[in-house]
Amino acid sequence: MRYLATCRYTEDHGKKLGVVGWVMNTREGSVKGQVQGPADKVDEMKQWLRTTGSPSSRIDRAEFSNQRDVPDLELRGFSTRYH
Repeated sequence: MRYLATCRYTEDHGKKLGVVGWVMNTREGSVKGQVQGPADKVDEMKQWLRTTGSPSSRIDRAEFSNQRDVPDLELRGFSTRYH
């Protein structure tokens, strides 16, 4: 259940910032996802993921990859995905 709470806090924070995307726990115990929105808001989300996260999370490392500019958002809302 701890991981579901982590995703819920991440989803709520993404919605608060006004970014779109998704988050999902992996079987390895990490979290992965996708975030889209204005660059400054995406940067805020990345900073939150690096340093804060949910109250029950332990952040050992945050990696961001496949970053690119998108002319139009490809996603709607912010959600939690499940395996």
